[in-house]
Amino acid sequence: MTTLNDRLVEYLDHRRRFGYGSMGTTAAVLRRFAAFADDFGAESITTELFLEWRKQFEAPSDVTWGCNLSHVRGFAKWLHCVDPRTEVPSVDLIRRGSRRPRPYIYTEEELARIVKHAAKLPSRRGLNAWTFSTLFGLIAVTGLRLGEALGLDETDVNLDEGVLTITRTKNREFRLLPISLSTTERLGAYRAARDGVLGNGAQAFFLNERGRRPSANYVEAVFARVGMAIGVRDGCPSGKRGRGPRIHDLRHTMAIRTIVRWYRAGLDPSREMIKLTTYLGHKHPSHTYWYMEAVPELMRLACARAEQAADTGVRHER
Repeated sequence: MTTLNDRLVEYLDHRRRFGYGSMGTTAAVLRRFAAFADDFGAESITTELFLEWRKQFEAPSDVTWGCNLSHVRGFAKWLHCVDPRTEVPSVDLIRRGSRRPRPYIYTEEELARIVKHAAKLPSRRGLNAWTFSTLFGLIAVTGLRLGEALGLDETDVNLDEGVLTITRTKNREFRLLPISLSTTERLGAYRAARDGVLGNGAQAFFLNERGRRPSANYVEAVFARVGMAIGVRDGCPSGKRGRGPRIHDLRHTMAIRTIVRWYRAGLDPSREMIKLTTYLGHKHPSHTYWYMEAVPELMRLACARAEQAADTGVRHER
């Protein structure tokens, strides 16, 4: 009997041949789904199977499950061609809504605790502490997506010039990212520690103790454990990752703090926004402007700036 895990291997290979790359998140979600299906004794995908899978978890929101549904639907559409018993779950099965979840903004103290706790993570050769504390810190100060940070190759990290070359981007467009001197020094220290454990010749910049590029799914799990350990995330009886702020919120925090600094420095966000859009790798400036309505503090600052401009205009008319 061909299991869903077997079919998944074929599906992922099929998509890679069409240029979809490693499909980190998609592959991770579908592997968990296929593992559940095989344990459940299911021979094909059905709507009932997807709903049974969802019952195993309490924490994830409809937004998360909407994404999971999208991954499963893609797999099911492909599988239906070779197994007519396959049902493609309806796109309306999960109500996702049109609003993006409000980002969580970490405090400076929380960011420091995350990096400090990650720097104490145990491992056989001592590399985990270096890898995860450096990785989390880099995302916090640059706003890189997790996949972009993990996708860095050794040749992408130019510490002499203080520039990162981001090639594995969401929009498939590379960009150059200048980094501060302190960030450069930290990455240099990590490189020295990494090479001291694994030796030279690495292709990927961030490596686990087996000398491989860590998977996004594994990094997210480690970040969740760190968050629960320092009290930022709540534990959940049915899941090992708990619930609460995510690693992606490090990116949100960087973006929002940047915009707040503009306001407090008296700069015009409408003129500065394109810089942040480019730095974050957003395809459209509207994706960056979303932060303005997502965070109450930014809305208050924007309103205050508008009122000040209006008052100045009235005085000039007089």
